[in-house]
Amino acid sequence: MNQINRLRDTLKPHLGWHGARLSFLALFLISLLRVKTVNLVELATGFRNSAKNESNYKRLQRFFRDFDVDYAVIAKMIVTIMKIPQPWVLSVDRTEWRFGQTWLNILMLGVVHNGVAYPLVWQILAKKGNSHSDERMDLLDRFEQLFPDVQVDYISADREFVGTQWLSYLLLDPGIPFRIRIRHTDLISDTEKTLPGRVIFAHLAVGESQVLSTRRWVWGRLVYVAGLRLDDGKLLIVISDDSPQTIIADYGRRWGIETLFAMFKTRGFCLESTHFLDANRLSKLLALLSLAMCWAVNTGEWLHQHQPIKIKKHGRKAKSVFRYGLDYLRSLVTDLDLKYDEFLLSLQFLSCT
Repeated sequence: MNQINRLRDTLKPHLGWHGARLSFLALFLISLLRVKTVNLVELATGFRNSAKNESNYKRLQRFFRDFDVDYAVIAKMIVTIMKIPQPWVLSVDRTEWRFGQTWLNILMLGVVHNGVAYPLVWQILAKKGNSHSDERMDLLDRFEQLFPDVQVDYISADREFVGTQWLSYLLLDPGIPFRIRIRHTDLISDTEKTLPGRVIFAHLAVGESQVLSTRRWVWGRLVYVAGLRLDDGKLLIVISDDSPQTIIADYGRRWGIETLFAMFKTRGFCLESTHFLDANRLSKLLALLSLAMCWAVNTGEWLHQHQPIKIKKHGRKAKSVFRYGLDYLRSLVTDLDLKYDEFLLSLQFLSCT
């Protein structure tokens, strides 16, 4: 129990929750590391306290049903403990899956740092499929209210995030710089002709790229356009409001949000195993998973500095920094009494020191 108290004391300066709520969060994080799933039945078994599993299960239910989470505090804690420098690269995307006959659909905006997008604001969409412009604009408005003084380098997004209304919003004074992929069928116009992207960049060989020399009309707005022929022969076409020579490279940092979703799901905490259908409860779960993810990444970074991850023959790491940290933390929480000193050391990665 002393370990729970130490974890609770580490979290308190960031969150300001009262003792019982902090104790629950500490138990939740340790249990999550033990069972590596968000299924409440499994999480209840990971509490390993004097209470019966049924009582722990009901405690989990009460938290997600009744406790109000201040998401602004969570977002600011994430930025603090991850020490994310400015200017920020933002990435926005969706992930969805089906539970029974219900589709769970999450629209999320994160800040990309060292290849990972850390979640700042999100919305649970009560539908299947693409987001609408007004939902995206609401997400960015919430971000700007949380971080009004942060300098944004640009926002990156995939082909879903296009449209005249959306681009107009991004271009409003003072504007938010963007790097957005468009479909190869989208029309691109200059003063003489209008052609789909696949025609304009049809000459590109695999690995070859081109930035069009002047701004072109796309979705009713003047933007820079760049194309790249991918290894599979498909076209990557990206539009930007500025910095044309770096469009393609900048857009590549969007992948950080895909890495985030992988951490939340099968590579990390098995988010798809949740039985939550209520948007409010699912949103609370995302907040707690975000803290666990940051703890694992910071731990993995520290481990990598002291014992670098092995590089395989193909040139890639044997495991991700996140997985490195997650595996190490799991080894600690499975035997807290024997590994008490290592556990105390790991708590520094949830503090701002």
